[in-house]
Amino acid sequence: MREQGVFHLEEHGQTERSQWVLDSPNPPPLWKKLFSSVKETILPHGNMFCFSSKRKTINGHALSCLQNLFPIISWLRDYKVSKFKDDLLAGLTLASLCIPQSIGYATLAKVAPEYGLYTSVVPPLIYAMMGSSREIAIGPVAVVSMLLASLVPKVEDPVTNPNAYRNLVFTVTFFTGIFQTAFGVFRLGFLVDFLSHAALVGFMAGAAIIIGLQQLKGLLGLSHFTSKTDVVSVLASVYKSLHNQIAPGQKWNPLNFVLGCSFLIFILITRFIGRRNRKLFWLPAISPLLSVILSTLIVYLSRADKHGVNIIKHVKGGLNPSSLHQLQLHGPHVGQAAKIGLICSVIALTEAIAVGRSFASIKGYHLDGNKEMLSMGIMNIAGSLTSCYVATGSFSRTAVNFSAGCQTAVSNIVMAVTVFLSLELFTRLLYYTPVAILASIVLSALPGLIDLSEACYIWKVDKLDFLACIGAFLGVLFATVEIGLLVAVIISFAKILIQSIRPGIEVLGRVPRTEAFCDVTQYPMAISTPGIIVIRISSGSLCFANANFVRERQASNLQMIFRGV
Repeated sequence: MREQGVFHLEEHGQTERSQWVLDSPNPPPLWKKLFSSVKETILPHGNMFCFSSKRKTINGHALSCLQNLFPIISWLRDYKVSKFKDDLLAGLTLASLCIPQSIGYATLAKVAPEYGLYTSVVPPLIYAMMGSSREIAIGPVAVVSMLLASLVPKVEDPVTNPNAYRNLVFTVTFFTGIFQTAFGVFRLGFLVDFLSHAALVGFMAGAAIIIGLQQLKGLLGLSHFTSKTDVVSVLASVYKSLHNQIAPGQKWNPLNFVLGCSFLIFILITRFIGRRNRKLFWLPAISPLLSVILSTLIVYLSRADKHGVNIIKHVKGGLNPSSLHQLQLHGPHVGQAAKIGLICSVIALTEAIAVGRSFASIKGYHLDGNKEMLSMGIMNIAGSLTSCYVATGSFSRTAVNFSAGCQTAVSNIVMAVTVFLSLELFTRLLYYTPVAILASIVLSALPGLIDLSEACYIWKVDKLDFLACIGAFLGVLFATVEIGLLVAVIISFAKILIQSIRPGIEVLGRVPRTEAFCDVTQYPMAISTPGIIVIRISSGSLCFANANFVRERQASNLQMIFRGV
């Protein structure tokens, strides 16, 4: 009887399993998947609903949700005075580098200098509350400023209509924040990964050269310059300026060149000293600010502005004004602003997450990419409402922040407060600051964007990745930013398709005195078992696209075995 009962139970179980297979439940609808991704991003791990657990009070759930959205709530409880001393020193050191760089990057983005300083106040404060990185320094960066300067003027001319250009920059910043927030909330960070590391290396190198060539306008003291960004147009404009083939008002002034190059050499020497002696990390950090102070004094005392030295003149001070009513959300350029915002969001996120993760690995903690996207998006949305343009993580300032011994994101708060005090008290002193100094400060930050050793490593590891790197580099250098990015993404997609359709098939053999099986071409000492072939398919999945190729390669390998090869 027991055997019959067990048999009936087994038969009933098989019948139930077959019904589940034949009549499987429908997959969850799309809205449930999207809602689930939003919950995983916003709500703490393990709590699918903030009010689902009966063991905790509602206040406890609300606090855990807030801690997940604002990490500052959790670590601020254990914050000590010793940490604040380190963060205070790091923040002040960071501000000494941030102030001159922000003014220079604003000039690069073709907006007034004060907007670079505004961008170093509100976004760092918001990131300090919502971001998960302890070291990353937030503010304007060279690459994003160059993107704005190359893409936005195609829609609005910054010379003939500066107000419309500025408003469009704010609108682009708003859309950048919207896209970044969407990437974080719906866990779409994988879209950023389509811009591969190799493509980013090439893009950064090409952008660095373009930025450097653009700074020749300030370094040579030219009043007019080409609006194009490709290397041929820029060099042609410089050649005409040097050989007096343009109008007399556009002739270059040697005093600007001498002043800018002198302080550029000074900044580079201090950077060399700082690298040789780690204890002098503060020297290269404050050298840009020292350059601004000394050059301003030189111009003021010698009245060099009367002899052809270009100065930045008026810099508006005070707290960030509201720019809510300046957003062009109903104008004719909304679609173009959204397109530029999408490009800026991808580049800004890629740079910030790469910087944050590199320093997080040194400190031994994990950086959540989706939370970083969410915090970056919200800070840029808030920035677009407070007269800021696109902000992200800066590698050079993050390195300074790390070297100065920062412990938490309080260093960003200290930096933002210092910049705000400078806006309130010291902007009038910047009237006689020469434009050539801003160009030299931007130029001094460019060598860090060109990584030749990484490009050589990519060449050794993967030739297709190197092709994407070179494609992005040449596209940015000789065409436009969009073409450079498009070439890089197309090559990356082509590589994925080729690897999916024609995956690598490796014949494996056992390494002597081990149980490991390795590729016989890479490990010649590996022993193949007679009459048996062991293969490994280098593909994430087998599908209709690569089934015939795998079958043909497997058949050819079997023929080689039968022939005794």
